This record gives sequence, C-alpha cells and structure tokens, in this order.
Amino acid sequence: MTHTDTPLTGLDAVDWPALTHAYGPADDVPGHLRALCSPDPEERGKTLDELYGTIFHQGSRYPATAAAVPFLARMAADTSLPGRAAHLELLAALAIGYDEAHLPGGVDVAAWRQEAEEFLAQDPREVRAELDAWVEAAADDAERRRRDFHRTMFDHEQQREAVAAELGAYDAVRRELPALRGLLGDDEPAVRAAAAYLLAWFPEEAGRTLPDLLRLIDEEREPAVLAGALVAAGLLGGGELVDRLRAFLTAGQPVVRWAAATALARLGGGGAAGAVSTEVLAELVAAQAEPPPADFPGVLFHEGDLRGYTAASLVLLAGRFPDEALDAVTHALAAASGPACFPLARAALRLAFGEPGPDGAGPFAELDERRRHLVRTLAGLDAATWQWVNLWEIVGAWHLPTSRAALRAYAGLPEE
Repeated sequence: MTHTDTPLTGLDAVDWPALTHAYGPADDVPGHLRALCSPDPEERGKTLDELYGTIFHQGSRYPATAAAVPFLARMAADTSLPGRAAHLELLAALAIGYDEAHLPGGVDVAAWRQEAEEFLAQDPREVRAELDAWVEAAADDAERRRRDFHRTMFDHEQQREAVAAELGAYDAVRRELPALRGLLGDDEPAVRAAAAYLLAWFPEEAGRTLPDLLRLIDEEREPAVLAGALVAAGLLGGGELVDRLRAFLTAGQPVVRWAAATALARLGGGGAAGAVSTEVLAELVAAQAEPPPADFPGVLFHEGDLRGYTAASLVLLAGRFPDEALDAVTHALAAASGPACFPLARAALRLAFGEPGPDGAGPFAELDERRRHLVRTLAGLDAATWQWVNLWEIVGAWHLPTSRAALRAYAGLPEE
C-alpha cells in the first residue's frame, strides 16, 4: 500500500454482485469487510460470524472467497486496527478449510494441485460412468442405496466450481504472505501466534518462511506463541531441524515440550533419522493423558484440541512404538465423550488396524487383547456420544458395527 491507501482501498472496484458465496450474490461482503474495521468488538465478532457463514460456509470456499483475501490481509497488517489475530485465523481457514484434514502431516499441496488438475480435466460423462459403476459395485442393498444417494446428489459442475474456488482461495492467501511474514515480530502475542499458524500451511513458501519462524523460536518468551512456532516449523521443515527442535523437549513449560514432541513426531514420520525417541513418546503419552494448559493466546492448531492433535501424532509413532501409542490413545478415549472422541477414535482405530480397507477389523474372537480392549472402549462410550453420526462413520470405516448396541453385541458385552 502507498501512504494514501487504506486496507479497504479498491473495495468498491470489485464487482461483488457478480461473485457468489454460500447464499448467492456476494454484494453483502463489502459491508462485512468494512464492519471488521469497527472499534466495537461486538460488531467485529458478529461480522466474523457472518463471513465464516458466507465465504467459508461449513468449510466450503466460493468465488467471492479469494476476492476478500487481499482486504483481510491488509487489515491484519495494519497495526492501527483491532482484531488482527482473528483476521489471520480467518485467512488460514479460507486457505485450507478445517486444519484437522491436514494434520499431522501438513498440507500436501503438490498432491492437492495434481488432484485438482485431474478433476478439472475430467469429462462429465466419464465421471457419471464411474459413479454408475461405483453404485453397481456395492456389496449389499443398504450400501447400494447409500451410494445411489451420493450419485443423485453429485453435481459435477458445482464440484468443479468448488475445486477451483478452494485452490483459488489458497493461492490468494499465498500471494499475501510476503506482507504477513513480518507479523511474526508483531508487538501483540496473539498476532504472532496467528501469523505462525497461518504460515504453517504453505510448504511452497518454506524457504522464505522457515528462517523467520526459527528467529521467532530463538527470541520468543510467550510459551504458547513459542509452541505454535515450533509446530509450524515442524510442519514446514525436514530432518535438518531435528537437533534444533529436540532441545525444546527439556523446556520448563509443558506446552513447549508438547510442541517440540509434536514437531519431531511429524519429522520422524517423514523419515528423519533419530527424530522419534523415547522422550518424544513420553511427552506425547503424557499430553494424551492430560493436555498441557495453553494460556492466551493459545495454540491454534487442531482448533486448540491438543489431545486430538496428540492422538494423530501418536499414529506417526506406530512404526516404532505401536503398543505404547495404542494404549495411550485408548486410555484417553475411555475418559472422553462427545465430539472430543472423534479424533481419538479415528487415531486409535488406525493404530489398531491400519488404514481403512476392505477387510476391516475382522471377527472379535480373532483380535488380540489390545484390540479387544479398544473395541470394548468404543462400545462403552456413553449413549449421548453414540448419537453423533460422525462416530458411526468413523467406526464404520473399519467395518465395525455402527450402533452402540450392535458394537456391544460384537464385543460380547451385555445389553443395556
């Protein structure tokens, strides 16, 4: 920006009515962006909710999403404006959707770009033929009905627009990173934390981002900000960071030790020699039992659910510590309820049975005791937790019964 520009310069030059979001023409977006500059925190909060509901509706992005990005980025960089950390968090959401889909490995942007390119090049008739074949290949009538519903609801043109909009939003945020990297040195801890979180999702920029993150790691005194920077560096870096990050396993603050272990688990999962040690395992097992407190500004990864993130990280240790990792996640699952169970159940099933496949878990009688204990733990979750479709889908991916009563019967537990 020049000295005469403002974060909203050029806002009225965008043809917003010609762009769309979740509810149609995006002519309301300029008003929302203006309201985000308000000194009134209540107005800003309501406006953020509106934007999350329109240009990021349930994780979807739209043609209007990328158009809003430059204005949000300029707001985040303008130190005269309030609420800048929230703007950075929104930018991260617009770029990648819900971050759980990219953890614990980070954004595989090369695969994302290739998949998008292949999908956009597909002939709609070929897509329809593949869907028809998929429906016909269903194992039974119930599965066939489920697949037929998906085929009926699938709109190829709408999906093409969604694929283009998602990648378009990601690249729009990426173009703003040169101006946002400097926020790692911002006076506000919440802004530094949000900047580290945002930068973690752009591996194509790692060569420029990692040096800044490492400087922040060397200088930061706020534990939660330091923890976020460690996780971000672990998501972007490689084996060259192992020795540098390992030193933080002995930090005085539990959240910093957790972050170092999380970063090293990811680096070890990528094949870095010596990254996964008994010290890494010990920190993750301890955090799985009792996640470390992360005071303001907090750790933003996995929406602040450190136990869920830890479970996903323990999956990366399965090659070296399979039994210890499964025991830790199963123990945490037994003490959880509601949506907090979802990442734990997914991680535990992955540790127990590998990736979902056609064979599933198999007969209960053929399972070893650790796997039986996991199934009994799942079947013992309270009825309120079993009301969530999310849990049905998770256990169903491993071909386990998708109701509490049926899973209890499978495990030989008494009816309730």
